[in-house]
Amino acid sequence: MAESMKGLKRTHRCAELGTANIGETVTVMGWVQKNRNKGGIIFVDLRDRSGILQLIFENGSIDEEGFEKAGKLRSEFVIAAVGTVEARSGAVNENLATGAIEIRVKELRILSESETPPFPIEEDSKTKEELRLKYRFLDLRRPDMQRNLRMRSQIATLTRQFLADEGFLEIETPTLVKSTPEGARDYLVPSRVHPGSFYALPQSPQTLKQLLMCSGCDRYFQLARCYRDEDLRADRQPEFTQIDMELSFVDVDDVLEVNERLLAYLFKEVLDVDVKLPIQRMTWQDAMDRYGSDKPDTRFGMELVNVSEIVKDCGFGVFTGALEQGGSVRGINAKEQGAMPRKKIDKLVEFAKGYGAKGLAYIAIQEDGSVKSSFAKFMTEEEMASLIQAMDGQPGDLLLFAADKNKIVWDVLGNLRLEIARQLDLLDKSQYNFLWVTEFPLLEWNEDENRFVAMHHPFTMPMEEDLQYLDSDPGRVRAKAYDIVLNGTELGGGSVRIHQNDIQTKMFEVIGFTKEEAEEQFGFLLNAFKYGVPPHAGLAYGLDRLVMLMAKEDSIRDVIAFPKVKDASDMMLEAPSEVAVKQLEELGIGVIRKEEAEAETEE
Repeated sequence: MAESMKGLKRTHRCAELGTANIGETVTVMGWVQKNRNKGGIIFVDLRDRSGILQLIFENGSIDEEGFEKAGKLRSEFVIAAVGTVEARSGAVNENLATGAIEIRVKELRILSESETPPFPIEEDSKTKEELRLKYRFLDLRRPDMQRNLRMRSQIATLTRQFLADEGFLEIETPTLVKSTPEGARDYLVPSRVHPGSFYALPQSPQTLKQLLMCSGCDRYFQLARCYRDEDLRADRQPEFTQIDMELSFVDVDDVLEVNERLLAYLFKEVLDVDVKLPIQRMTWQDAMDRYGSDKPDTRFGMELVNVSEIVKDCGFGVFTGALEQGGSVRGINAKEQGAMPRKKIDKLVEFAKGYGAKGLAYIAIQEDGSVKSSFAKFMTEEEMASLIQAMDGQPGDLLLFAADKNKIVWDVLGNLRLEIARQLDLLDKSQYNFLWVTEFPLLEWNEDENRFVAMHHPFTMPMEEDLQYLDSDPGRVRAKAYDIVLNGTELGGGSVRIHQNDIQTKMFEVIGFTKEEAEEQFGFLLNAFKYGVPPHAGLAYGLDRLVMLMAKEDSIRDVIAFPKVKDASDMMLEAPSEVAVKQLEELGIGVIRKEEAEAETEE
């Protein structure tokens, strides 16, 4: 039978007690972690958000009824206990913050009983994630999940504090907005008042924060909820949180400077890690050429080397063919991996094919300096020697090459160096390598639509010195855009925005928007730009990713209280779900069931 806590008031959380409290009478409340009955004495581990505390029940210090009640306690019962803090009679438990003390209980109340939970509530659970997500309210009781939620809360609080001190105003923007087809797929919300019309949930507050700059707010931020209906990967959720900001009367350096100080502040306060400022900067072109990625992991070397010049006249058709097609030949040097078994190399070749490679060429340099290679017979000895020299190949090294269009070569080798680093255990989670990647291309060519599209969004400012190429060579134009990268993960990104009308019109023209299309999609913003708009720039972080890396987790699901799974469903709430016909009728919506749609197609 559950009892009331009337008349009792909790004095401490479990782990707030220590040797300084010995002799005090305290009241603690929480969940039973485990119960050990040793005959005339019962030990109970009590758990709450702060940690674990040992309670001791013994005839003489608690009445018979209380002692009997203690014997009935099972894991996850919720109890209140009143007692005296004593030095632990047995050995001190070094693994526990409260390991030197115990509470001798004189009064016990069972506030609520529990069925046997479907999995043990313990650190580093081995339980399948699907089951944990179904019972997420139990999963969140586990100490590691509690730590993650605490850290997330601390990061959010410190961010608010820091930005407020820097003169940012926290302003909420609406979650029911207008659908704009550029970007990912929108989640749509039907309107009952306007039948047949829909709101969209915001993919980000991009245009709204620019309007706030037009409104003279000067500096804005919010912890913004964002929604994207896209196919999910490990680190993607259909809804996520951004630390979103926008600043007026600034250029690139101003945005980077305040954000470097924010990151340094968070890492110092939360992890006691010193971030070395200023953070290293690298242009997009450099990042691609050296790491094959616009979010390079710089915790290890294995940089790409362009060997196109060296092999351009060799007899190996794979290399020369790629160069004739306007591509390149590049390689990476996996140091001391020359003895890698053939089977393992074949696995790497398969891995590379997953990123568009037709194959991988390799040179394994043996310890005695002799060479095993997949293409040696097409090369002269001099060509082979100069290729190895260009790659700084030493005895015992493994050289891997990709030859194709630049985009494929970067993708293949960029991912290959990460895969090899994973296999060789070169990625240290307690090392934090920050990097700004700057000067992104303004536009990228979309094969399907046969036009240039904005790499970030159509309000990104081109670099002034590249404006001259907007007509003649749009692919050459660099943007005033920047990403902050941590250990190979893009933490956030932003740009200086266009505030001059003529540049904005030109930009829409280059990406193939007619005046009418631009007006229809972004009329509200273009209208605001007619009335005096300040130069402005911004940046948004993925809060979930930031917390994931600071908590040393592998998935953002581990730092979100109630995440969705891969098919965007919530296993605990059983959402999405069908709704009552009456609700649909109110919205003027008819639903075509999957079976009906398939039957119609067959007919």
